[in-house]
Amino acid sequence: MALLVVKFDLKKRVKLAQTVWFMYWFAVLAGILVLSLGLFFKIELRKRSELMDNNESHFLPNVLIAMGLIACGINAFGGKVCYDSLDPTKFAKWKPMLKTFLVFCMGFNALLIATALLCFVMRIPFQFTLAEGLKNGMKFYKDTDTPGRCYMKRTLDLMQMEFRCCGNDNYRDWFEIQWVSNRYLDFSAKEVKDRIGSNVDGQYLMDGVPFSCCNPSSPRPCIQYQMTNNSAHYSYDHYTEELNVWRRGCREALLSYYGGIMNTIGALVLLVTMLEVAVTVGLQYVDTSLSTLANPEDMESESEGFLLEKTVKETFTDIMAKMKAMGKGAKVEEGGEEGVATVS
Repeated sequence: MALLVVKFDLKKRVKLAQTVWFMYWFAVLAGILVLSLGLFFKIELRKRSELMDNNESHFLPNVLIAMGLIACGINAFGGKVCYDSLDPTKFAKWKPMLKTFLVFCMGFNALLIATALLCFVMRIPFQFTLAEGLKNGMKFYKDTDTPGRCYMKRTLDLMQMEFRCCGNDNYRDWFEIQWVSNRYLDFSAKEVKDRIGSNVDGQYLMDGVPFSCCNPSSPRPCIQYQMTNNSAHYSYDHYTEELNVWRRGCREALLSYYGGIMNTIGALVLLVTMLEVAVTVGLQYVDTSLSTLANPEDMESESEGFLLEKTVKETFTDIMAKMKAMGKGAKVEEGGEEGVATVS
């Protein structure tokens, strides 16, 4: 017994075809939206690609771009089929390939759902990419004279000012690395010698942060050097004083920004998936309503449209049986090839 049967006359079939045709072209715009979101996300990632540990972060925008392009192609084709369904002579050329096309659409819809879920779960590996990328970027902050790294200081400073953050996890991360280039250190000065000598790796470490960590909203002039030395500043206690540098780490800030983008894209892709499912169901009804005409030569005769030719259980059983048959056929072919190889 067919599932969700609907009776159609000529007027209802025409209205159905026109509605689904309109929905298909709306779905083309939705495909362009997915493509645009992928391009936007890719551009946003490229702006700070130096602060990310690998290129795997571009996997998601690449998938979105591909899905958007495929959606545009599928929906344009579906719209053409619905338009031609009003003319029996034109629709006849599409009829043989419609079942294959509908199966492809179902697979595409499943991929869209997977893409939406990917948008939500990519936040987890993305935070590790950011953590490692920021850690390496901070190490190269001082290398303003090194080819290939001279841009890192500018990138980090702009990022810290834009996102109002400091360091990887917090501002104290800058205390653990040398972020001032040797070019600007006076090695004859006692303080420089003492700091370098007291460090195992021979680095110039200090309890200070770059200027880009300063909070311009603070009423007090920025204290970015000797931040833990109370005697170096008037009326200052770093244990109780409200520091005038950004307290939030840049990993958290960037993760919040990119995570928000991914969540928004994921929600929009789910909405696009709902539209794609709707047009696929609509095309199925267009196809079945034309295939079940009481009198194929009379377009005004009544017909029935349905979602599935059998019940869900029967359909699932048939699919499993076909898959098993395909699997057995593949094993038989492998056995035949092995037998031929043995004889030769």
